[in-house]
Amino acid sequence: MMSDVILILALFVLAAFFWQLRQMAELSRVFAERACQKQSVQLLAIAMIHARPSFGGHTGVCWKAKFMFEFSTDGMDQHQGQLSMKGKQIQGIEWPVFPEPEWNDAPLSQGKFDGCGAQTSCNTGKCH
Repeated sequence: MMSDVILILALFVLAAFFWQLRQMAELSRVFAERACQKQSVQLLAIAMIHARPSFGGHTGVCWKAKFMFEFSTDGMDQHQGQLSMKGKQIQGIEWPVFPEPEWNDAPLSQGKFDGCGAQTSCNTGKCH
């Protein structure tokens, strides 16, 4: 009887840790997407490198995980960065040195301050 209770409790704890890892994976994907948007690069993939239990902090026991993400600056090349998390908090992000996109591939300005007004052709550079 007592061994059944311990077994059920152990299964519950394992399920809770698995659930926390899944939440961390989703949060890391969202954070990596936002970070890539700020850098004006395209997020290609994200994957967990490793995870281990960690003690301390305000939650007691949590996971400390490292994620690897791949991104591209022009759709052809591929670079890798790393994202560190402890529990549901981002600890840091490491970007490699990567080249900026070519000037022709860079995002163009829009609006009235680009010299021609809001009605410009991005491909030809002519004003309408």
